[in-house]
Amino acid sequence: MTSRYNVKETEAKWQRAWDQARAFEVTRDPSRQKCYVLEMFPYPSGRIHMGHLRNYTIGDVVARYKRARGFNVLHPMGWDAFGLPAENAAIDRGVHPGEWTYQNIDAMRDQLKSMGLSIDWSREIATCHPEYYRHEQAMFLEFYRQGLAYRKESWVNWDPVDQTVLANEQVQDGKGWRSGAPVEQRKLPQWMFKITAFADELLAAIGDLERWPDKVRLMQQNWIGRSQGARVFFEVDGRTDRLEMFSTRPDTLFGASFCALSPHHPLSEELAQKDPDLRRFRQECEQLGTSEEAIERAEKRGYDTGLKARHPFMPEVELPVYVANFVLMDYGTGAIFGVPAHDQRDLDFARRYGLPVTPVVLPEDGDASSFSIDDTAFAGDGTLINSDFLNGLDVETAKQKAVEKLQDLGHGEGTTQYRLRDWGVSRQRYWGAPIPMIHCPSCGVVPVPEADLPVELPQDVDLSKPGNPLDRHPSWKQVDCPECGAAATRETDTFDTFMESAWYFARFCSPRSDKAFEREDVDYWLPVDQYIGGVEHAVLHLLYARFFTRALQHCGYLDVAEPFDGLFTQGMIAHETYKNVDGKWLSPQEVMRDSEGKLVDSDDRPVTAGRVEKMSKSKRNTVDPTETIDAYGADTARWFMLSDSPPERDMEWTESGVEGAYRFLQRLWRMVIGALGDIPAADAPKLAADAFSKTAMELRRNAHRTVQAVGDDIDHFRLNRAVARLYELANALGSFQPEGAADQWARRETAELLVRMVAPMMPHVTEELWQRLGHTTMLVDQPWPEADPQLLVADTVKMAVQVNGKVRSTIELPRDADEPTARAAALGESAVQRALGEKEPRKVIVVPNKIVNVVA
Repeated sequence: MTSRYNVKETEAKWQRAWDQARAFEVTRDPSRQKCYVLEMFPYPSGRIHMGHLRNYTIGDVVARYKRARGFNVLHPMGWDAFGLPAENAAIDRGVHPGEWTYQNIDAMRDQLKSMGLSIDWSREIATCHPEYYRHEQAMFLEFYRQGLAYRKESWVNWDPVDQTVLANEQVQDGKGWRSGAPVEQRKLPQWMFKITAFADELLAAIGDLERWPDKVRLMQQNWIGRSQGARVFFEVDGRTDRLEMFSTRPDTLFGASFCALSPHHPLSEELAQKDPDLRRFRQECEQLGTSEEAIERAEKRGYDTGLKARHPFMPEVELPVYVANFVLMDYGTGAIFGVPAHDQRDLDFARRYGLPVTPVVLPEDGDASSFSIDDTAFAGDGTLINSDFLNGLDVETAKQKAVEKLQDLGHGEGTTQYRLRDWGVSRQRYWGAPIPMIHCPSCGVVPVPEADLPVELPQDVDLSKPGNPLDRHPSWKQVDCPECGAAATRETDTFDTFMESAWYFARFCSPRSDKAFEREDVDYWLPVDQYIGGVEHAVLHLLYARFFTRALQHCGYLDVAEPFDGLFTQGMIAHETYKNVDGKWLSPQEVMRDSEGKLVDSDDRPVTAGRVEKMSKSKRNTVDPTETIDAYGADTARWFMLSDSPPERDMEWTESGVEGAYRFLQRLWRMVIGALGDIPAADAPKLAADAFSKTAMELRRNAHRTVQAVGDDIDHFRLNRAVARLYELANALGSFQPEGAADQWARRETAELLVRMVAPMMPHVTEELWQRLGHTTMLVDQPWPEADPQLLVADTVKMAVQVNGKVRSTIELPRDADEPTARAAALGESAVQRALGEKEPRKVIVVPNKIVNVVA
């Protein structure tokens, strides 16, 4: 009866049983409260990694728990299947991206199923399937009709190797995140989404996202970047037009010593047509990329145009106008006035070109007669100096006065600016959803008729050459104009893959519908109640999904503004790093211990253990979760993932930790199986409290307190604390010595409660134990246990005893002991008697079950 638990056989058995019973398939049911649990869907790389294991384990615990609590739980899975990795892998392997992608999906589906996840697989989707992206194309057309999608020329980051546009976040140290090639700036026609139209809404609603992590809300707020400031106009000698600039610090205008234009400012382009040196400088600037990080890291350089701009407050002062490599066209107006004393970039630039540095804000403890700036700009608050009518004012007041003066002079006005820029969704690659537009020589840009959707990718593509294969396909892009019938061409750009992930959560509501989603379904299921994923998606994916949901609401698709009511971001998985004597990284599988316990490689050479770091391919400190599942079972892997540390923090993966989880699994098995010959049957009647021994009653109280605490822990994502409580209860059950038949009933009760509480974490072994305990229905269909209120009340309470306001002792009394009993117990304490000395207590105040106050 106490034979070792057979992991592989049992886990396969219950996975089949859940599939056959369709245990996790759900339908819309307005009579039941819904709970939509969703983990960020994976890219089908072909192998799950430890991040997947942790992410989906956490989500599955929540889904199984909510299901047991009676919720109608939607817990789906799909594949974020478009993107450059598939295209590059296809090129390397000489296969079609679709073939590579669908093979990987098949492999990863099996791996995820081996985890025992409570997924409704009938709702599975892949974003690369035409039945998915045809709805996306239809949404784009609706956005276009509503003015939320448009086309314009803009400067972009261009990866010359991958031959595609990169988002700023995909530029790392001035290089493409995948190719490693130096990024260039190019001006290309781009399809854009007008996310800025919702900037105020997106910003204001952050305060309502109460179940999101504070750090994520702050990141969203900073990315949108609403700032109050002023539009400032500088007249330029010899020109009739004025330079317009935006600044959040109009109070510092008296400290301005130069003006600077973006290399892509219209005036820069105009001047470069007649100035070959400026043309060369602009070309050099284009090697920087457009990301703020690249701009910050670069040496600040400029080109003096020879133009002079007249200061708006001091017409007699003329400032030199430069073209500068650190001014971006897409931020503000593409032109700035430089105040070197109070902006580090401006200061670096001014020192390089010998420009004046005039401090105009004095720190609180500064002396106006001696305050100066060396190598560090002063960016703090203070009072204005060297600023004429602003002198002596604090910064905020000075800003208001400066704006008023600008408006009076006709040189500016107060305004609000956003850091957020419209979303460029064009990508020059094959493996993405085609943008459904047609270019006609006569009619211009024309939408594809919705009856012709989806615009499918051609299967016969040549990926052997750089660039977009849709551009050079012999026939795919040739099409008749739907308006005039003339020969026209398709748009060959495809959508940014963030587009697919911006609405997939809604498709899960009606995954087999001919519509993008049925209105009744999204009205029932949305928003997602609990979204779970990595913090690396805290800005772009979440912001785009929030925008997309609002755009869908604006266009009448659904009636919800926020897609994710609750968000949880799990920590990373870390592992010790290893190097051999040659300084090369080794994987954990390549490291072993010799007879003396020292780390060595396969050639018995010494190995040096390094820091514990986030798992990464570059450091080779990754562990394949499927190997752990094969060796120890999914329940073990899941239990360790939950037990090691709080789920929002990084955790270290250790073999000893996995082995410890496996030992607990086997111990739980032996503990329950070993009791089967002694405990009463599953349908044995409940006994009265006075039938149990004192130790049995304490075990029962322990079990019922654990039921209440574990449920609360799961509700609040204290999963490692829940695991710790279950360890404690298992220890109590393991050491319990029944004193008779009644105590055996308490033993069964505790064992069953333990099994039911462990079930969301280790669903396979608990399902088997539930059956072995004599139950004919599956554990997955059982409700979460209810704690008996009478057993949550302790028989005794500890009460503090104070003498003249100072705690001198504690006493333990029966709960609700009367006042004479409490008084006698308190005064009988030796520590209380010492504190009283020769004095008699003048008053004894008893607060039942809490404290006794003695006043001498």
